[in-house]
Amino acid sequence: MRNKTLKHRVTAFLCLLCIALSAITSPLSAQDGRKVTGHVVDDTNEPLIGASILVVGTSTGVITDLDGNFSIVVPSGATTLQISYVGYETMTVPIPDNNTVNVKMKSDSQVLSDVVVIGYGTTRKSDLTGSVSNVSSKDFNSGLISSPEQLINGKVSGVQIMSNSGSPTAGSTIRIRGGASLNASNDPLIVLDGVPLETGGISGNDGNFLALINPSDIESMTILKDASSTAIYGSRASNGVIIITTKKGSTDRMKVSFTTTNSIQTRTKLNDMLSREEFINVVNTQGSDAQKALLGNANTDWNDKIYHNTFGTDNNLSLSGRLAKNFPIRVSLGYYNQDGLVKTDNAERITGSVSLSPSFFDDHLKLNFNVKGSRNDNRFANSNAIWNAATWNPTIPVYSGNNTFGGYTEATDNVGQLVTGGTVNPLGALKQYKSTSRVSRVVGNFDVDYKMHFLPELKFHATLGYDYAKGQGKIYVPAEAAQYETTHGRDYKYGPQKNTNRLLTTYFNYNKYLDSWKSSIDATVGYDYQYWKSTSPQYSELSTLGEIQSTTAASDERHVLLSYYARLNYTFDSRYMLTATMRRDGTSRFSKDNRWGTFPSVALAWRVSEEAFLKDNAVLSNLKLRASYGVTGQQDGIGNYNYLPVYTASQSGAEAQFGNQYITTYRPEAYVSNLKWETTTAWNAGFDFGFLEDRITGSFDYYTRQTKDLLATVASPAGTNFDKNILTNVGNVDSQGIEVSLNASPIQSKNWNWDVSFNMTWQKMKVKNLSLVEGGAATNISAGASIDGQNVQVLSEGYEPYMFYVYKQLYDAETGKPIEGAYADLNNDGEINSGDLYRYKSPTPDFIFGFSTSLNYKKWTLSTSFRANVGNYVYNGMAMNTGAWETMSYNAFQLNNVHSSYLETGFQRRQHLSDYYVENGSFLKMDNLSLSYNFGRVCRWLSLNASVMVQNVFCITKYSGVDPEVPSGMDSSFYPRPRTYSLSLGLEF
Repeated sequence: MRNKTLKHRVTAFLCLLCIALSAITSPLSAQDGRKVTGHVVDDTNEPLIGASILVVGTSTGVITDLDGNFSIVVPSGATTLQISYVGYETMTVPIPDNNTVNVKMKSDSQVLSDVVVIGYGTTRKSDLTGSVSNVSSKDFNSGLISSPEQLINGKVSGVQIMSNSGSPTAGSTIRIRGGASLNASNDPLIVLDGVPLETGGISGNDGNFLALINPSDIESMTILKDASSTAIYGSRASNGVIIITTKKGSTDRMKVSFTTTNSIQTRTKLNDMLSREEFINVVNTQGSDAQKALLGNANTDWNDKIYHNTFGTDNNLSLSGRLAKNFPIRVSLGYYNQDGLVKTDNAERITGSVSLSPSFFDDHLKLNFNVKGSRNDNRFANSNAIWNAATWNPTIPVYSGNNTFGGYTEATDNVGQLVTGGTVNPLGALKQYKSTSRVSRVVGNFDVDYKMHFLPELKFHATLGYDYAKGQGKIYVPAEAAQYETTHGRDYKYGPQKNTNRLLTTYFNYNKYLDSWKSSIDATVGYDYQYWKSTSPQYSELSTLGEIQSTTAASDERHVLLSYYARLNYTFDSRYMLTATMRRDGTSRFSKDNRWGTFPSVALAWRVSEEAFLKDNAVLSNLKLRASYGVTGQQDGIGNYNYLPVYTASQSGAEAQFGNQYITTYRPEAYVSNLKWETTTAWNAGFDFGFLEDRITGSFDYYTRQTKDLLATVASPAGTNFDKNILTNVGNVDSQGIEVSLNASPIQSKNWNWDVSFNMTWQKMKVKNLSLVEGGAATNISAGASIDGQNVQVLSEGYEPYMFYVYKQLYDAETGKPIEGAYADLNNDGEINSGDLYRYKSPTPDFIFGFSTSLNYKKWTLSTSFRANVGNYVYNGMAMNTGAWETMSYNAFQLNNVHSSYLETGFQRRQHLSDYYVENGSFLKMDNLSLSYNFGRVCRWLSLNASVMVQNVFCITKYSGVDPEVPSGMDSSFYPRPRTYSLSLGLEF
């Protein structure tokens, strides 16, 4: 604080000194000129102290005072002033007849708004040749955001983001252009401040690794979609790339910002089970005497017992500015805490970041140091409680009135023993289950960027990156709990698992404009080294009595990626553009013979609007045609040693006995020695356009992709390997799609501003081959999640992946109700068997839409965003698995509630493979609705803005289940997404 006060005093003294000197010299020159006064403000209308005012063509100049005012005597004949300030665009303004100049400066962020971060560098949007989308912080989704990917959900065509459940500890599934693989990873490559992150998760935070990064620290996210844009990353780029750039310090004055978002979450739709009255009526009219005897007198809403309204808070404090003239700094702290809709579910995150960006030698040498740290403390609810609450008997009480099983009512037999195969008390399943984890992560990078003094067009860049994560947790269930009664409870500790990711990136970049040739050359050559290591100790699971229940072996997994790459961007006359890229990657996951892969790409663009016949067109402000071709690779989502013969030691209790001695045995694991790169070849054609001085802008893209040598898990021929399934290169997948983006500003006036954004994606994917033998017979492979041990999805040659593989249900002609066990004989062989299964619909939508709009009136802003999927189908596993009479009771001592669909079907037994349960999952969702007010300066030292928001506002769909947006299109006891009401306050000092 003393330093800040001293800085202000020194600044004020210098300003007053300059003003005094100006006052002394003004009378001396007044006779030869005129006096000009003015006022200079920044882009937020705050006075700029110390801005330089220079009379063009002379050495006469002054600086602005504490209020941003200036006064200068202008020599005769002078007509213009030049105003400059560090961190702002230099402006030249004419001197008006009234000798009064008012100037609003544009900050660097505005000047650089046309700049997009791409792989290993930046470029202007107008110079892009590939399919690239950029979303800056001002366009991010707002509200209570738990993970970075939620900032851009629905904002970018071709990008589908789905939270895996409504739990605050859940992660998201991200797909760019639908993904390109089957069994290998379909996750995009995430690059954080130049550091490519490892996919997957870590113990205690599986599937939610990205949530360890504070969304409030992110400045922009760039999505690379076509092969021309992604090929610079070669391997792991088949599924697209998301480049995350975090906020840095500025050359502006030091600012302190604090934002707080506090929210209430409520539940929305739940599973449609029988009401208490319906349940009693069904049992009394259709049940046996024994079942009727199991009816109680209580009135228990089990959903009310496990769900509750929750509170969440997200608070972020940052200090941003400069320590010295060329020394920007930013420091931030964040605290996030969110309870889940299901009791005992909670996620807590503490984050911190430091960014230093000094420059030296007139910006020839730039250094950038970033470090981000986080600690996540999670409490995981027992997810079985969701199923149990849906199916438990609503006529029995929560508590039994005695101390057995901790006082909770449980299903017991005549002698008071737990019923085998029964479900446990939903509330007891939560309260008597404590699963916690702690995950820490540090991601840092140090960049050196040196522009050669002897050749300023040539620069050298080096990045040292480090990503370290540590995860551990424990699960405790007391001995008296019903859920682990046979093992006397549970006392399980796992971890710490430690993940390390090290990176060295070096490249040279040459950027030169050749005036005589009207040509711009931007060339880059570089080298990458990246090393990953993941270790975890041996885990032993104990009962509360100290008995060993199971043991998990220790692990030590490592792999290395080496890369060489080159890129050339060439532009002629600002109209014709070429981008050519070559990357060569070597991975330790394959043998020496197959280790290296080569990934080329080329793209062309023609800026038609710069041609003479269109350059002065009053309507068309931009038109650029683009085409690209490229090859990318894939080696993620598989093990590190699948090409090697690996032997696993037997666990405790599985040793070979020789007399009184027990000898550890080793079993061979399945392996394929000739594993090689999965590769994707992609074509892209598109155009960008703008009308009416870019009041209306947009883009159109059509792409095709062919993936070959798929890394897939298939059945191995008998006797050829050590497992019935092996990971190998097999088959091909083709995909194609269309992407459209539109942005418009229908209203732009002094008080009103209206922005609209729309995007649409159409995509199709087809499996071309799954046979181990080229030209072999067509193959069907059961795939996807199973329900009650049954797979209802399939991979089939000639079809979309993961289509539902079911029987065609027959219906009663009079009542329209489905007939139990009656299916169409599709192959006309006179009997119903597996030959009559058919591929029916896909969980993948045909169309994906996104729409957002923002209406601004003076200091008020009203905004909303929508998303829609069309053509996706969902298997309602909850209705199937609880919607038959047999699910009412699996034993003689417990009744279960059934799904309301039973009233329509009357099914006595579950119909696992009936297409009756494959439902249209198309939907329209309003993701958020917000109203904000910018108070501006409420006093000299404080600015304030506030907003109220609703998230997950509504969902319009024909789907009868909880939510049509479920992982893999399989709905079985889904954790509902909450509706969130938030109040946000932002303060700036």
